[in-house]
Formats: sequence, C-alpha cells, structure tokens
Amino acid sequence: MFAGHFPGNPLVPGVILTEALAQTAGIAAASGFAENERPLFLLSAIRGMKFLRAARPMEKIELHAEKLAAVGDLLQFAVRAAVNGILVAEGQLVLSIDRSPHREASIP
Repeated sequence: MFAGHFPGNPLVPGVILTEALAQTAGIAAASGFAENERPLFLLSAIRGMKFLRAARPMEKIELHAEKLAAVGDLLQFAVRAAVNGILVAEGQLVLSIDRSPHREASIP
C-alpha cells in the first residue's frame, strides 16, 4: 500500500495520520449534535502536529481527539495517535462547521 513511502522501509505518511486524526475529531464533534442535525465539519487548521515515531502499514493505530475549545463555528481539538501504547503523532486541529447552503442539495 505504501511501497513508495519508502521503498524497503514503508511507513504511514504523516498526511494520512493527520487525516485520520481529523476524521476522529469530526466524529467527536458530531457527537455533540442530535443525529439528524449533525453538520459537516471541515479541517481548518493544523497546529503543532508532531510525528514522534514511524507508524508502519498493518500496525493498529489508536486515534484520540479531545475538544479543547469552541468559538462560534470553530472547534479546537488535541489529537494523538499511538501504536501499542507508544505515541506516534500529536498536535492540535481546528475544525469549522460548514454552513454552506449548497450542502443540503448534495445530501440525499
């Protein structure tokens, strides 16, 4: 799957870890809304993301997100990823609530 990243020493790219953490934060954010009223969340900022160790393909990566603050339509999360209890990535992500009128037309 990640044969080119890097040949002979594959790892999960940081951008994939960051996306997985953003999705986890989105799930946490959605839990604060009624199921039929959940908005779409967009990744708006990445703050201080650090990659402390390589995560390898086929390793189980544990993802965590904790809401730190909310101001208007912005939600800030502390996020971390671990493999076998060892921290591989951590940082802060900011999600925004998408209130675009076009969104309703695209959802069945």
